[in-house]
Amino acid sequence: MCLAVFVTGERAWCAEVDWPGIQKETVALLQRYVRIRSINPPADTREAAALLRSALEAEGIPVESFEPVPGRVSLVARLAAPAGTAGSDKLRPLMLLHHMDVVPVDAAAWKEDPFSGAVRDGYLHGRGAVDMKGVGAVHLMTLIALKRQNVPLTRDVLFVATADEETGGEFGARWLIENHWDRLDPEYVLDEGGFGARDVLPASGKLTFGISVAEKKILWLKLTARGTAGHGSQPMADNPNVLLAKTLAAIDARPAPELGGPVIQEMSRRIGALADNKFTRAIRRDTISITTLASGVGDPPKVNVIPSAAVATLDCRLLPETDPDRFLDELKVRAGGGDRIAWEVEYRNDRMPVTPHDTPFFAALERALVREHPGATVTPMQIPYGTDSNAFRLKGAKAYGLIPMVLDASIVASMHSDAERIPVAELERGVRILYNAITDCCSAR
Repeated sequence: MCLAVFVTGERAWCAEVDWPGIQKETVALLQRYVRIRSINPPADTREAAALLRSALEAEGIPVESFEPVPGRVSLVARLAAPAGTAGSDKLRPLMLLHHMDVVPVDAAAWKEDPFSGAVRDGYLHGRGAVDMKGVGAVHLMTLIALKRQNVPLTRDVLFVATADEETGGEFGARWLIENHWDRLDPEYVLDEGGFGARDVLPASGKLTFGISVAEKKILWLKLTARGTAGHGSQPMADNPNVLLAKTLAAIDARPAPELGGPVIQEMSRRIGALADNKFTRAIRRDTISITTLASGVGDPPKVNVIPSAAVATLDCRLLPETDPDRFLDELKVRAGGGDRIAWEVEYRNDRMPVTPHDTPFFAALERALVREHPGATVTPMQIPYGTDSNAFRLKGAKAYGLIPMVLDASIVASMHSDAERIPVAELERGVRILYNAITDCCSAR
């Protein structure tokens, strides 16, 4: 129900939102969304896109579909600032960005059907509940609330749902940027990344919302150890498995000093001492994870055959301030192995811009978060994983990452796990936070 009506030019808008109704709609939408198996690979997002398109069109919000390869559909919807609104021809859009694809599941390991969208004990369960269909449902309902309330926008608000993020976004966000930048060109992007929690960022346990402004650089390496093949009954001095194992042990034992640049320094200034956990350790250091090992002859590999080669892959995530070439040179010296170890760079992303946090939209997000959660701390942060945001930062957009909800450490850790779930009560709060931030920053009220 609209309890108060305001008139701006020819446009009337309502100040009050039917929040209980929004909550019911958001939960119902997310349940339907989670039930769609948009697993990547193959990242077939046609059914997911059709669901979102239907919801948008029911509200009269224009939406375009893009399908660069069969099945990988992305959507761009636009809630336009009214013609003649002061400044609307000067202000670039604000984009609400999420991805429709999800990672695979081991269904046998789940207590719930991973595609049921079941609500139990206050949580909605299922693959994508947090990463990232829950966020997408919040974005969509925020756009719908803005439309229903006739909020007098001073810039367009875009709702963008992409395919293919879980495998790098080649046919999702990056394809849209390369081929349809004229339909986007956002000043601000709001994506995944940060979140609110008491037991992740601060050592004090105080409720803290991190809004991500930076990501770590990516350096993926393949190491191949070569030796002499032979019979397993007669040990070889140059067994490639032994050589690779020694090399990996040296890498794993490398010192990992806490470095932390300007973003971490600002976090510490706002939060105080950071908690000690795998998340905060990762955002303060250059990290290396040994992710795959491959060796052996035959399928299945024969136990009594020494192979001529053994292969490992490393996922290195580097702070924005780290020089990848220097890091790699130092790592090779540390690892040893000489010319028996071949190093290959499988993938690297050296350009990781940092978004400034002294912007009107960051300030509006901070005000909206504190309004909903009085006494909470809000801080810029960097994240240890990658998102679509960096592709937009490279184009000059100010990209932020925020799941506008309170999620404890177990919920954050449930992403990509066999227990992914999202607190139902946080869905309404998430919509309200984004609605208030956008009306604060992007309306002529």
